[in-house]
This record gives sequence, C-alpha cells and structure tokens, in this order.
Amino acid sequence: MRVTRHNYDIDATPRFTVLSEDQIEAIYYASLTVLYETGVRVYDQEGVDVAHAGGAIVEGTTDKSSLVKIPPSMVDVARATVPSKVVLIGPDRRYRMELYKNQIYYGGGSDTPFTLDPYTGERRRSTYQDVKNLARIGQVLPNYDFHMSLGITQDTAVGTYDRWQYLAMLEGTSKPINTTAVDVEGVRDQLEMAYIRIGGSEAWRKGPIFSLYIEPVSPLSHSREVVQKLLFCCDNDIPFVYTPCPLAGATAPATLAGVLVQALAESLFGIVLSQLRKPGASIIIGGLMSNMDMLSTIYCYGSPEMALLSAAYTDITKWLRVPEYETAGCSDAKLFDEQAAMEAAINIATSGLVGGNMIHDVGYLDSGLTSSPALMVAADEIIDMVKRIIQGIAVTPDSMALDVIDEVGPGGHFMEHDHTYERFKTQIWRPKFIHRQNWENWQIAGAKRYGQRIHEHVIEILEADTEPLLDKAMVKEMRRICELADARHKNEELDIKMFT
Repeated sequence: MRVTRHNYDIDATPRFTVLSEDQIEAIYYASLTVLYETGVRVYDQEGVDVAHAGGAIVEGTTDKSSLVKIPPSMVDVARATVPSKVVLIGPDRRYRMELYKNQIYYGGGSDTPFTLDPYTGERRRSTYQDVKNLARIGQVLPNYDFHMSLGITQDTAVGTYDRWQYLAMLEGTSKPINTTAVDVEGVRDQLEMAYIRIGGSEAWRKGPIFSLYIEPVSPLSHSREVVQKLLFCCDNDIPFVYTPCPLAGATAPATLAGVLVQALAESLFGIVLSQLRKPGASIIIGGLMSNMDMLSTIYCYGSPEMALLSAAYTDITKWLRVPEYETAGCSDAKLFDEQAAMEAAINIATSGLVGGNMIHDVGYLDSGLTSSPALMVAADEIIDMVKRIIQGIAVTPDSMALDVIDEVGPGGHFMEHDHTYERFKTQIWRPKFIHRQNWENWQIAGAKRYGQRIHEHVIEILEADTEPLLDKAMVKEMRRICELADARHKNEELDIKMFT
C-alpha cells in the first residue's frame, strides 16, 4: 500500500553555493562603503552630471575626470527599479533567453586576437571568415544559447572592426548575440544593422537581438567610452552587460573577498547610473574575476579561484535579484588538450551547479587570447552532461519503481521490461563523443582519440551545406553601414599605420 506523505521536502536539482547570506550581506555593505567613502573615478562629464543630479557627491574634478561618491540611499533607489529579469531573443525568435535567478545559458567569448585554424592547427590572427565560421559552429551546437565573436576581424579596418564583426556573426548565427563596440558610434551602427535584420525598431522593442558588453576599468574607473555606451544603451532599450574584470593581486586585492567587494562596487555604480538615466533599463552584472598567476603574471582563465569568484558573485547577484554574467568553458591551455578539457569541465560544472545566468567565454584558450573550435564542440558535450546532473533525481512512486522491482524479482533482469524501454532515453544520458565501446570495438572503429573525434566534427560542421541566414539585399545594406563607418574613420586608420 502506498502512503501519501504531507509536507514532503524535495531537492528538485543539486545546487552549489559558496557564500552564506550573512557573508553576502557583509560584502554588499562593504561595497557600499567603497562607493560612498572611496568613490569611483568617472571620465565622462555627462555621466558625472547624471550621477550628481541623482544625489552623488562630486569631488576631485580635473579636466578629464571627477571622483564620484554614491550614498547608500542612491543604491537603494536604483535597486527598486533595476529589472530582476532580462530577455534576449535571437533573429530566429525560437532562440530565447530569460535571464533571472537560476536560469542558465551558455555562449562564447569575444575579441580573441588569435584562432586555432581547424584545418592546419596553426595559431594565427583571426579574420572575418573565422568569426563567421565560429558563429556557424555555435549555431549548430545545441547547448550554445547565445554567441560572442570568439575572434577579432583583423582583416577589416581597425577603428570600425566592431561593425564587420557583428555582420560576420549575423551571417553565421540566428541566436542572440552579445556584441562589443569600439565606441558609442559603433553601438549606433550595430543597432541600425539589427533593425535591418529584424525589420525595424518596433520589432526590436518586442525583443532585442543583441546585448552589449561594457567593461569598466578596475580598480574603480569608468572611462568616457564606457559611460557613453551605458547611457546610449539606456536611451535605446539595448540590454547591456556591465562587467568589471578585476585581477586578484594586480587590479584588485589579493584576497578573494576583497575582489568581490571591489567588483560589486564597480557593478553597483553601473546599476545606479543606468537607473538614474532610465528607470527599468536592462543591465546584467558580473564578469570575469580571477587571479594573476604570480609566476607568469597571466590573467588566469582556468584557476580554481576564477571558478570560486564566479560562483560567489552568482550567489551575490541572486541575493540582489539582478541577472548575472559568468565565466566558464575556458582554459589557460594553449591547445585543445587534457588541460583544456579538465579546466573547462570544472568551471562549466561550477557555473551550472551554482545557477549562473549568462555564462560566457566557452571556447577560450590561452588565457583569453585564442579561440578554439575544438573546445567549443567538446564544451557543448560537457555542458550537456552538467545539465543532466542539474536535473537531479526525481523521487516519486513511479521513479522508485517498486512494482517493477517486484515483477522482476531476485535473479531477473530489467532489459526487456516495458518500464526500461519507456524511460531509458529520458533517464540515462547518452554522449556524442565520449567513447564507451570495449577495446576491440574501439579499435575496429579506428582507435580514435577523443580529440580526433572532436576535430572531425568541427570539420563536418564547417563543410556542411547550409542555407544563408541573410539574403543578398540585407547583406548589402549592412555592408553599406560598415563601409560608411570605414570612410568616416579613414584618416584615423592612416594615423594608426604611421605609428605601427
């Protein structure tokens, strides 16, 4: 006889946490102290004016910047209007991200100067075609929810590469894109390109198809370009990521708690300024927090400290109820090798179990300098495995299967039972590239190592025949925006060449 239990506690999914609520509050109030007593340096006069009009204290003004101090009450007001949910939609409206507490989405990172050529294995400077190809790979991989460039279009004009980079991504993917911009003019041009892609500003208001990555300068500095891009995004309903990248021991304290305090103060300034400009403006905070390796002085992308800081910041943003930007799927390895797989697996698992929202940099190698198509494909399988773990174990009368156990009885087997046939595809995770055959069958199949199987799938994606995502007229119109930007900045390009 089955007995119904009342007030039955259920752990629907496994979860990982780093900070207690008391620790989160201590870090939050410490960041308020930094904002009010230490302040932040702002290099844009309009940003200073917006903050001052909202109640900020302005001191130490020079011809380039001002020291801005934010009273805690201003943060309280901003938190009352900052959205707890941000929605991003792809040009193909089937791709939708709803960023709020414990909703996880994975995607690439941006602007790597180098790419590992999928055909030769050579590490070389990335091109327009690389950015387009990497977008095509991200389009095919089912566990990639959004895309970033994973390369810089270095065969286009330097000062306007961001427009060409966005066009390359639009040619390769119809998923939501997190883009970068040289300056506010670059954001404006990309917004015009987005309007062309989806049919105008009204369609944009129904669901923005890109968010903008904005990075203040640690420690506690907000440049002219950063502030101008923030204000433009607020004015034009562009969701944006405001992501400090403090480096423990270099641009932030060596203690991880100190990194969190400083990063949160930098993020909170972005929240305050955005909500002063436009209450309800869509902002996502977080970013890449890691440590400097004291032997090599590199910015670590695979360290346990990076995973811990990302997880802890996720705990903080969930407490704040603000969407969060996290880092995973990356490594300090120079090639797609055992180190790359190990480091990526650890930080992907950590980010998923802690419930990060917009999890970026999947496919980064070489401490964020090199993109790897192979790591992209391998990480897709790692993410899929982590998502199975996050599903947890349902404990119900059906799943405990007492009737089935009784029917099979001692000494029997379950392989032919209807219960197994009806449930094994949903209950038991099936890998794509992980090999589970015995030794003999593995040899018959070619005795291929994991890396070889991954490489073959990369080539298969790149050589598959696919229908263009953009028609010729649309590409021509977008290219015209890029070309006009090139013409406006032609003299700047000449100046750059003279000094290089």
